[in-house]
Amino acid sequence: MATEVWQGPGVFRPALALGAGAQLALLLLLWVTVGLGLVGWLVGAADLVVTFALLGYAFRRHPTRSLGPANLVTLTRVTLIGGVTALVADRLGHSAPVVLVVLAAVAVVLDGVDGKVARRTGTVSEVGARFDMEADAFLILVLSVFVAPSLGLWTLAIGLMRYAYVAASWVAPWMRLRLPVLYSRKVVAVVQMVTLVVASAGVLPHLVAVVVVALALASLTWSFGRDVWWQWRRRQEDPRWAGRPDLTT
Repeated sequence: MATEVWQGPGVFRPALALGAGAQLALLLLLWVTVGLGLVGWLVGAADLVVTFALLGYAFRRHPTRSLGPANLVTLTRVTLIGGVTALVADRLGHSAPVVLVVLAAVAVVLDGVDGKVARRTGTVSEVGARFDMEADAFLILVLSVFVAPSLGLWTLAIGLMRYAYVAASWVAPWMRLRLPVLYSRKVVAVVQMVTLVVASAGVLPHLVAVVVVALALASLTWSFGRDVWWQWRRRQEDPRWAGRPDLTT
């Protein structure tokens, strides 16, 4: 796994400041173009502050010189997701504006870019993979919240499952066993995002949307269930193999 040499705590500030500025500019653009309301502004601003505070903390703790090209792509996704979050808060219970669907769709497309960039530039890192995974998880959560009023509160299970898994690992140490990397997890995550974007767009008949999202939830349940079972069977292994929850989707 390629890593770079740590150069000091201030190296990320320009990139993170640029990302925060871009998200603020996006909120302003949404205010001008689609009339982003007060609730959207408040949620968007809170998302901006919390997201970039966490990013600054995370990258200061890892031995890397700069964000790198792949993480900059993921940072772009985070900016777009911030716009989606503000719009979801502002338009919850109403039909999705086109711009919400477009921003979410572009964020999903870029999800297929950052990993390729990391591999081609030799900048693959654990923190980069975690950054990408958390961006996926948050987008899934936000979109599941948006479709819940029309499809049912059960859709929240899609967005909350990742966070429930992490919370469970705090009280069940065996759930912190490092998982083997499986491509199927990424496929399942992409299925969730694509399905929720399509459901948010309102282009499917209601019954079809319910069935499609339910199938997506079933695939996510299978993915988490398989990983939890794998960890349970190995719960007596050497605790030195235990670590943070890995790339579970």
